Amino acid sequence: MKEEIFQFIKLQAIDSQIAGFDNAIAKHQAVIAGREQAIAEKLETIAAFRGKVDLLNQKQRETKIEHDDAGARVKDRQNKMMQVQTSREHQALLKEIEENKRLVKETEDRILQFIEQIEQLEEEATTLENLCAGEQQLLAQEIENVDKEIKRVEVSKKSVVSQRDIAASELRAADLKRYTLLINKRDGLAVVPIIDSVCQGCYMALPPQQVIEVRRADKLNICPTCQRILYYKEPEAVAVDK
Repeated sequence: MKEEIFQFIKLQAIDSQIAGFDNAIAKHQAVIAGREQAIAEKLETIAAFRGKVDLLNQKQRETKIEHDDAGARVKDRQNKMMQVQTSREHQALLKEIEENKRLVKETEDRILQFIEQIEQLEEEATTLENLCAGEQQLLAQEIENVDKEIKRVEVSKKSVVSQRDIAASELRAADLKRYTLLINKRDGLAVVPIIDSVCQGCYMALPPQQVIEVRRADKLNICPTCQRILYYKEPEAVAVDK
């Protein structure tokens, strides 16, 4: 039974190493994905700025038409002033002239506001575009470096996977099935040591009798809480300074 437990430990060590490779690859990919997401968000912001600029340009054109119309009405009413013959007509034209002058001033102010807003948005969009261009260049280089690193990790992983196939073949079919179920159910950790009478998978204390049985290793011991396969790990010697 000790040999069988050793085979479990060996297979777990290999699977943990493979998981380490997978995690390393995932971390590299996550870094790239994070950079890509950051660039995508900037591009969305740029598109939003450009959309606002288009809308402001449209409003500016509409306001310019309104401004020109008001200016034309001022000139028209001023010309008519020379032709009126009654005080009432004169007062009415004066009122129209003042109202249109007010509208001319108001539309001029709005146009200036639109111009300022457009310039600010254009500046912000251009700044983001330049930033994105730099980040995209860096990302392209980083993707190349990450691809090389992933290939290196995959080469190392391939060698370890070959070892796993050999280690898995050394277990009986029923034991391998049990192990595989545990690996899938317990986040890749099927075989764990006990340290200070505590299962290192779920960190629950074990009954004293089971601790003794795990140390004997004359039968397969299962954690009563997490069902992982248990083995005894000798305490590491602590160096004493002289």
